[in-house]
Amino acid sequence: MRLTLWTAFWIFLADQLSKYIVLYQVDLPNQPNQTYDVFPPFLVLRMAWNKGVNFGLGADYDLRWVLIGVALAITVFVIWWVRKADMGRWALVSAGLLVGGALGNVIDRVIYGAVADFLNMSCCGFTNPYAFNVADISIFVGAIGLVLFTDGDDKKKTA
Repeated sequence: MRLTLWTAFWIFLADQLSKYIVLYQVDLPNQPNQTYDVFPPFLVLRMAWNKGVNFGLGADYDLRWVLIGVALAITVFVIWWVRKADMGRWALVSAGLLVGGALGNVIDRVIYGAVADFLNMSCCGFTNPYAFNVADISIFVGAIGLVLFTDGDDKKKTA
């Protein structure tokens, strides 16, 4: 459990720090075309305020508080599951990735009303039209990790 919480803490911190730097140091929202070339085309900072879920789905609707509630419910469930199940090290890290990323995006929705996405990566003739952030990466990797590193057998811990 401790490994999950520490992983969540560091992911949350990295996510919020990266957003602070991009929003207030690079001042991405006020850059021309709201972009900043870091290592084009492989890494470009491109500002996008996501009011919906992945790829902006549902952005036309006011889902802010619904999405905050869903993220918090998932966070509570994952923490409950980690406490209940006998998970290995990589499953605990995966749970921390998911929780830290979810809470990072919750903070954005509470403060800004939308999630601050800014990472854009393209390669090899493919131009990616979407932006994402550290929290999005963590949620994705954490969810995949929980699928791969949990065996589905929720035995109660004996220790």
